[in-house]
Amino acid sequence: MMTYLPGFFRTSRIMSAIIDSQGAELDELRKALDETLSQYFVASATWGLDIWEQEFGISTDVSKPIDQRRSVVLSKMRGTGTVTVALIKRVAEAYANSELLVAEDFPEYLVTITFISAYGVPPNLADIQQAIRDVLPAHLDVNFVFRYYLYSQLKNKTYGQAKSKKYGEVYNGGLA
Repeated sequence: MMTYLPGFFRTSRIMSAIIDSQGAELDELRKALDETLSQYFVASATWGLDIWEQEFGISTDVSKPIDQRRSVVLSKMRGTGTVTVALIKRVAEAYANSELLVAEDFPEYLVTITFISAYGVPPNLADIQQAIRDVLPAHLDVNFVFRYYLYSQLKNKTYGQAKSKKYGEVYNGGLA
């Protein structure tokens, strides 16, 4: 900021102190503005996530991690319109950190969602189920298929590779 002032102010200790204090204040203002701007987008919202949840009629649960709460809001945003396989897939993928396959079985009135790239049951399965229920017509049922690490896949692994993991970790995530 000193460069914007006339030259004789650049050597003044008083003016330098004033400019330094104003610079610090302006830096804080800039941070506050950036933080506020982040609340306008679900993907970066933190303290403004409550407002997004209220806007979409979602009950706020502060005990859930921020990324799961964001997933719920994003899913609600995406879940409007005619229900298609693509819509169901978009809604489910908003929650799951996995590639999904969605198949519909018209004669059985069933939609099957298969988790392809992730092992085990997602920690936020209840949220996924609720979001799918919210967009799926009432006459359709939904079935979730999960992928697990099989014992046959452990054959070429050593005890040393597995001993540091708990049973649930091996079952849900394997030794990859």
